[in-house]
Amino acid sequence: MLRLPPFRYLRPDTVAEAAKVLASHPGEAMVLAGGTDLIPNLKRRQFDAKILVAVGHLAELRTFTSNGEIAIGGGMKLRDVAAQEDVGGAAAGLVEAVRQIANPQIQRQGTIGGNLCVDTRCNYYNQTHGWRESIGFCMKREGDICLVAPGSSKCWAVSSSDAAPILMALGARVVLVGSEGERAIAVGALYRDDGIDYLTRRPDEIDSSPSDSSTISFMHPSEREFANLLDYYEIKYLYEPRSFPLRWDGNRVVEMHTPDFYLPEYDQYFELTTMKQN
Repeated sequence: MLRLPPFRYLRPDTVAEAAKVLASHPGEAMVLAGGTDLIPNLKRRQFDAKILVAVGHLAELRTFTSNGEIAIGGGMKLRDVAAQEDVGGAAAGLVEAVRQIANPQIQRQGTIGGNLCVDTRCNYYNQTHGWRESIGFCMKREGDICLVAPGSSKCWAVSSSDAAPILMALGARVVLVGSEGERAIAVGALYRDDGIDYLTRRPDEIDSSPSDSSTISFMHPSEREFANLLDYYEIKYLYEPRSFPLRWDGNRVVEMHTPDFYLPEYDQYFELTTMKQN
């Protein structure tokens, strides 16, 4: 029988409080939502978590809204996501993906946010401590060589999130709540091409609310694609933040121009132009 290592169990009252706890214990605390991935990994000594910060009981993470856009709380159970009629109508692919996850027991316990942030997997890594020790461990945990590609300088463990691909295709964004506030990024921007450092989510951030579209109403699909690109490279932007007068009739402005994007870190405005304007 595999036993859990000793740990402290903390049960904060809010997401903000949970983020502060995570920030105050860097490298020691991990988020516990459904636990379907975390608990087995702890038993196999794949993590060194001394503190588990429970968030599965927080109602603010289990919200669901559908008023022109769908917003799903990161703590919502997978089964409950698939059961939402609005999700089935607007994002049938997400329902199908969620229903393919593991088995009904996992779907009842696991969360959509946890599935997005699930640890990367590898046949050499997802084994018991004794098994991994017998082969000299691997780069991802306690070793220095990737056993999948021994000549590689990086770990090749891969993501097994079932929900991530369809949410990327839908142009979804995820809200991350941390000790310094919250930020929204494209789901695709949540991931790095590295089996060890695989998420752009900071250690104190909690996956709060993936939605099937941005809260911004873009005028053209190309603008959404450009915004996704900016999100991927973690470049802050404002959409149509101001208009510039171009022509006056006396003191009255009769023509103005509103650039599509403003990048505050670069103090530059961008206007996108497509071959087909309609």
